[in-house]
Amino acid sequence: MTLAIHDLARVVQHHFPEANGRLRLTPISTGKFNSSYWVETGEEELVLRIAPPDDAVFVFYERKMMRQEPELHALLLEKTNVPVAKIVVFDDSQTLLKRDYMLMARLAGRPLTEVHHVNHNHVLQQVGHYLAQVHRITADQHGYLGAHRPMAPQNNWRDAFVIMWHKMIEDIVGVGHYNSEESSHLRRLLDKYLPLFDRPVTSRLLHMDIWHQNILVGEGNTVTGIVDWDRALWGDPEIEFAVLDYCGISEPAFWEGYGQPRDWSPEAQVRQLFYLLYELQKYIVIRHGRSHDPASARQHKKQVWDIIQRL
Repeated sequence: MTLAIHDLARVVQHHFPEANGRLRLTPISTGKFNSSYWVETGEEELVLRIAPPDDAVFVFYERKMMRQEPELHALLLEKTNVPVAKIVVFDDSQTLLKRDYMLMARLAGRPLTEVHHVNHNHVLQQVGHYLAQVHRITADQHGYLGAHRPMAPQNNWRDAFVIMWHKMIEDIVGVGHYNSEESSHLRRLLDKYLPLFDRPVTSRLLHMDIWHQNILVGEGNTVTGIVDWDRALWGDPEIEFAVLDYCGISEPAFWEGYGQPRDWSPEAQVRQLFYLLYELQKYIVIRHGRSHDPASARQHKKQVWDIIQRL
């Protein structure tokens, strides 16, 4: 379904009727999953984020994942000083629009990808400081615990990751990029190394999508926003570190801000390869199913199998 500006304006006016005649919507080009718009009501500056249609191709945890954001934003605003936006409206009824959507306060700054002459070390140090606060928020269970409920919560991280691993493989089989032999090999591979995951892990809040576009920077190289919390997960920070590695965030300045070193033991390095594989495999589904780019999906599959050789 194509999103028409006049339909979106009607949605915003439903929540802000006083904006009639002064409302202005401008598409935001940086969104990769949701469709986003700057919203000016005449008195407020907001962001409208709209989830993909329900019949899109998703990785298992992506379906309805916007549903977990209101609770997460409220938690972060209460427990940390991480710069996150206040969510003003969240609507998953699909009565005004046949998609889930939210309206949130607009944060200052621009994505790091658009900022020139920036002190990257200063920015990454702040990101590390903020993420350390996020990781201090804990839960009793592990996995994707949000309202979208893509899996059953687990009492330990090992069991949660096993479910996540198998669900990811099922998704890739579903888009035709793993055959039965390949999927069986990947399942057995985790079984082989599973004892390395059988250790006490406190369930911590993880962002799971921190890259340069999701970091907003304002004047003085100040981080003014950490955005896009819809992929959040509860579990082992080591899996977050794998995403940071992949996205080029885990530089020395980040770790200085984070305030504690990571585990570089041989066991942790093996786990890190599995976490990197988990991150990479999602792109097989995304590139094939949503980007309609099977060549890119095959390239990501090749990267996966190259890493497997290191195990």
